[in-house]
Amino acid sequence: MAKKVAVIGAGMSGLSSIKCCLDEGLEPTCFERSNDFGGLWKFAEDTKDGMTRVYKSLVTNVCKEMSCYSDFPYREDYPNFMDHEKFWNYLREFAEHFGLLKYIQFKTTVCSVTKCPDFCETGQWDVVTETEGKQARAVFDAVMVCTGQFLSPRLPLESFPGIHKFKGQILHSQEYRIPDSFQGKRVLVAGLGNTGGDIAVELSRTAAQVFLSTRTGAWVISRSSGGGYPFNMMITRRWYNVITQVLPSCFKNLDKQLQLNHEIYGLRIYKFHVSLPTCILCGKVTMKTSIKDFTESSVIFEDGTVEANIDVVIFTTGYEFSFPFFEEPLKSLCTKFMLYKHVFPPNLERPTLAIIGLISLTGSILAGTELQARWATRVFKGLCNIPPSQKLMAEGTKKEQLIKRGVIKDTSEDKLNFISYMDEIAQCIGAKPNIPLLFIKDPRLAWEVFFGPCSPYQYRLMGPGKWDGARNAILTQWDRTIKPMKTRIVPTSPEPTSLLRYLKVWGAPLLLASLILTYKSSLLLKLVQDKLQGRVFPNRVLWFIPQSP
Repeated sequence: MAKKVAVIGAGMSGLSSIKCCLDEGLEPTCFERSNDFGGLWKFAEDTKDGMTRVYKSLVTNVCKEMSCYSDFPYREDYPNFMDHEKFWNYLREFAEHFGLLKYIQFKTTVCSVTKCPDFCETGQWDVVTETEGKQARAVFDAVMVCTGQFLSPRLPLESFPGIHKFKGQILHSQEYRIPDSFQGKRVLVAGLGNTGGDIAVELSRTAAQVFLSTRTGAWVISRSSGGGYPFNMMITRRWYNVITQVLPSCFKNLDKQLQLNHEIYGLRIYKFHVSLPTCILCGKVTMKTSIKDFTESSVIFEDGTVEANIDVVIFTTGYEFSFPFFEEPLKSLCTKFMLYKHVFPPNLERPTLAIIGLISLTGSILAGTELQARWATRVFKGLCNIPPSQKLMAEGTKKEQLIKRGVIKDTSEDKLNFISYMDEIAQCIGAKPNIPLLFIKDPRLAWEVFFGPCSPYQYRLMGPGKWDGARNAILTQWDRTIKPMKTRIVPTSPEPTSLLRYLKVWGAPLLLASLILTYKSSLLLKLVQDKLQGRVFPNRVLWFIPQSP
């Protein structure tokens, strides 16, 4: 009899969790409190239902080839970066293609998720739901929580002295939809994440003036690289990841420093963001330091400057993730800090509960959550193992104490390296690409895997969940990238330009390969030299082996 799995939430991670359950022969039931799937990607004109939704002008920050389900590429005519409507359409195509919608119960809220009395033996959960005022109870063999990290707006008003004296309008970015109502107003946007920058840029076209306050700043990077290709595809590569892992920190952000002098824009510090320099150049957005105090109509900043006649303050201060259906102590242990590999709570005798999507990555969240779901479903089936709860709790408690004592830094809010995290989870599944083996069996594919974009298809090349179309998807990803831009025929580029393009694309990989070969050759030569000198001819000078100066 197939194990029954409760999936909470039908957003992009919920849909992948349903599919992964089906792939492993499990029986999923998904509970979605709204009347449609897609989570925050299902746009709504208002926020009356209390759910977080995308604002109307939102465009994805990760290009399509780097942010797709690993066995379901986008159609080639889809743009590389898309608005919320096109992205939701992709989710719909995915759900319909794999027949996922019939497993979703809409307008159903999960009230509680508690351990069954015999949990130590069975690992089962008692799930209480409510649909249109009627409650139901069911027992499940496992639970996948896919509610994401954008549930409750974080609005720390108590951290802003004088905020209660302010007579203007106060909003959280969750309430923002369109810029029309801000026509002619002086608006302060507090916080410079992706959302803060997007809202400031959009409001600059309608508001009288926009002020953008930040404590830290941001790296400003374009969606396109110097050659016009999607930036994600050019930078998220295995060879580049290897280099950045060993480079000193002062070199790691060199590419961003070369793109823009961040200091003169008042932006520089270590976060990532989309482009807004043009609005700053035009004076429509003014960068400000962190907020010190409020008056009835003015804002005082940490550097002593004052901006008067502020009509609206929009806080883009993020969200609090929460699990209201859990009881303590489970609720407190479902945090980024305590979750094993950001998926499994550490205190459960049976690993039958997985938190999917509670991660921040330098790449695609969609790709990350899909791989988490693949791993979790195999753990549920007993095909993959995790350490015992006693060990996980001990490690978590020790780490917590070290952080409190200041011995180590709390990195739970930092973005995880995309390739490193994906490889780590794929290793647990047995789906991590074996690049040395690929170079032997399929050199062309291996070259693209190591030197080309680290797209999600790579995690379908081998092991459990292998997809026969993965190789072709990797080798044709550039075709799908270029296709939507080929909307008119232009004369063939002259040969020098073509040569320059090849140098840009292949120059860095060739240089890296040369350096690796040179380094390995020198190591091998030294090893042979040492062996011969120390073991074969310990008392002789080997005149036929070149000596280092």
